[in-house]
Amino acid sequence: MSDSIIMTALAIIGLGIVSIVLIICRCVRQHKINEQIRINEYKQNQELIRTVTDFDRGTGAERDLILGLLKYGISSQAIFHDLYVRKHNGKFSQIDLVVATKVSIIVFEVKDYSGWIFGNGKNTQWTQVLAYGRNKYRFYNPIMQNASHMAELQKRLSQCAPVPFYSVIVFCGDCELREISFVPEGTFIVKQNRVLEVVDAIVRNNYPANYSDKNEVVRILKASVQNGNNEQTRIRHVENIKDMLGTDRVFR
Repeated sequence: MSDSIIMTALAIIGLGIVSIVLIICRCVRQHKINEQIRINEYKQNQELIRTVTDFDRGTGAERDLILGLLKYGISSQAIFHDLYVRKHNGKFSQIDLVVATKVSIIVFEVKDYSGWIFGNGKNTQWTQVLAYGRNKYRFYNPIMQNASHMAELQKRLSQCAPVPFYSVIVFCGDCELREISFVPEGTFIVKQNRVLEVVDAIVRNNYPANYSDKNEVVRILKASVQNGNNEQTRIRHVENIKDMLGTDRVFR
């Protein structure tokens, strides 16, 4: 093999190595850029969520919902998270999320489940099915649960009688809504990825609401959020739930 051929081959190999090195460098640089974009987006999302709530309140699924509502265009001043609504008997009704829109008040109940979900609006218990039917678990009907929350809130906001209230139960996590029936009017059952469709439908299909005193509505909702800042209130609420269920009074 002549020297010229060898030199040509070495030059080609050298160019190939240089090209590979350049490609690797570009890939590393792009990866760093993408990573920085993700970090910046994460920080922006964190700051956005903090305009509504603290990270020691509620669940990650609830905060994800808040972020989605904010990006949808709902003002942070209209979103109220982790409310403890004081009832007439002195106890509290805990609500995951309330959004006061120009047409209605939307009360959210957020559920984080996996598996198949079966439920009937008229039945007290719903069913979660895991492992393709091998494991089944019961949980309290979220329609009834959120209806009781909404009723307590309506009592507190009695001056909003003409304003429509909507109940939205949001299922997060890797779950599938298999058979859900007898959902009452004014109630929506929705997977998290479609919740904004529900909000949009509520806003589009209603006329502007007649809030008699918006400032009083905001004051009551803010006060309900602040109730949750009290650790004793949260502990007492959990104890009241346990006492209501009465499972500790069952001896098998």
